Amino acid sequence: MHQDRFVTRHIGPNPTETRQMLDAVGAESLDGLIAETVPGPIRRGGLPQIPDALSEDRYLREVRKIADQNRVFRSYIGLGYYGTLTPGVILRNIFENPGWYTQYTPYQAEIAQGRLEALLNFQTMVSDLTAMPIANASLLDEATAAAEAMTMCHGLKNKKAGDSANRFWVSKNTFPQTIDLLFTRAEPLGIEVVVADPRDFRLDEVAFGMLLQMPGEDGSVEDLRPLVEAAKAKDVFVVVAADLLSLALISPPGEWGADVVVGNTQRFGVPMGFGGPHAAFFATREEHVRNIPGRLIGASVDRFERPALRMALQTREQHIRRDKATSNICTAQALLAIMAGMYAVYHGPEGVKGIAKRVHRHAQRLSDAVEKMGFRPTNAHFLDTLRFDAGDAATVEAVRKAALAREINFYYPGGALIQLSLDETVIQEDLADIAACFAEAKGQRAPGPDHFAYEEAAPSLPERLVRSGAFLTHPVFNAHRSESQMLRYIKRLEAKDLSLAHSMIPLGSCTMKLNATSEMIPVSWAAFGHMHPFVPADQAAGYHRIFGELEQMLCELTGFKACSLQPNSGAQG
Repeated sequence: MHQDRFVTRHIGPNPTETRQMLDAVGAESLDGLIAETVPGPIRRGGLPQIPDALSEDRYLREVRKIADQNRVFRSYIGLGYYGTLTPGVILRNIFENPGWYTQYTPYQAEIAQGRLEALLNFQTMVSDLTAMPIANASLLDEATAAAEAMTMCHGLKNKKAGDSANRFWVSKNTFPQTIDLLFTRAEPLGIEVVVADPRDFRLDEVAFGMLLQMPGEDGSVEDLRPLVEAAKAKDVFVVVAADLLSLALISPPGEWGADVVVGNTQRFGVPMGFGGPHAAFFATREEHVRNIPGRLIGASVDRFERPALRMALQTREQHIRRDKATSNICTAQALLAIMAGMYAVYHGPEGVKGIAKRVHRHAQRLSDAVEKMGFRPTNAHFLDTLRFDAGDAATVEAVRKAALAREINFYYPGGALIQLSLDETVIQEDLADIAACFAEAKGQRAPGPDHFAYEEAAPSLPERLVRSGAFLTHPVFNAHRSESQMLRYIKRLEAKDLSLAHSMIPLGSCTMKLNATSEMIPVSWAAFGHMHPFVPADQAAGYHRIFGELEQMLCELTGFKACSLQPNSGAQG
């Protein structure tokens, strides 16, 4: 037997220990034990038809070959997924560190004070940026968070309306993946989801809530206050799906009356990873705290009156109060929420705002350059996403061809429209290459990188839409600017936790505690991590090969004809 076979290094006892256990229960062999304990009629005849196991070295070689089948272009598709720069101190000391990723779920407060503080940082970050009083410790993804908001608002409204209000209005300017999941989650609950232009929402007695996207799917930044005020007058709940980075510059929904704010923290240092997983956020008003889905970290004191953290409102976990549960407490992303919270700790308010200003300024300069080539911008106001009317489909195709030749992806909504979203990874040379795609389609010469040199400028947004209040004011977001300071803070929290670095983990962590190093290594490869989920299929051949092989093996093991890899966790499934 190869000494580096996965089963030898990671799964269970060695042969001597196995023999000792068999002797203790009086069994001759493992096969004999199974024959005694599993009834014959339900035992499977023969071994499942799946490939033989590999050594860890061979596995990594094979996975590298699969990764090489992916083609990682520069993707400016947006729609909730953006390039990001994971600070090295977070990548090395959290994402790649078993002292953080193995314990994962903070069920036992007494051995999870480090994780709980990191998750409290996440909650504080979200609460500050959204200007909402309460935020949870993450959810599975933005679409799930929007669906949880819909469900919560439906329950709150019908406490008064007696199950008569079942219509949920959704702005047509919402991300398509969010709309799809809303329909899926609404159907078994008898909720009617109506997608429309917000100006056409009918806020009658059967309407219990609405969802607005800010900035919109098309990148537009608009004043949503009149819509919110109209909803409030009709006792209709308002949910806003917001881009967290945009809230460093744009007036936050909590300041203009939203009841719930949801979104994604992916662009806070978590790679796109072909769609996830990423930690979503859910923030709401204090009066709804007992209905908030997922986990909530609260501050308390121990029996010696020392500060202590715990998971609050645990009664909503599915096996405790199933009849009153609003959400499984497992519908969260602890590790990724911790990474996003640490991104805010490391950058602080001035850093987060500086990143947002830089992305916005790049978008301004690029918009001006492309408009001069004859492409008409369709958004009066934007943060990082530009949509252009190319005039005709032939010009769109010319831009697409020029972009693919430069290994660049844009988003093409249909008709004569072209859309692109910038992010913190973009540099002058990228802007010049993007401009060249549009120039080539028009037979023009594009400006070079020097034209896009960054210069400080005020946001080109109406004053009523610009954020004025402070955020991330807690000392934790203002004390760890150097790598050494950040490293010490991360290690100080890590030392408070029990992880696989200390012992087997007694509770929780259904997904992460057995993940071996050889399984985690490929996750950080650019071929997997830097891929946008909406790239053309021919750029993701490696991913699709993995999906196909996994589906085939799962069907073989379970006896089903087909399986879905769509649920983001067992809790969502």
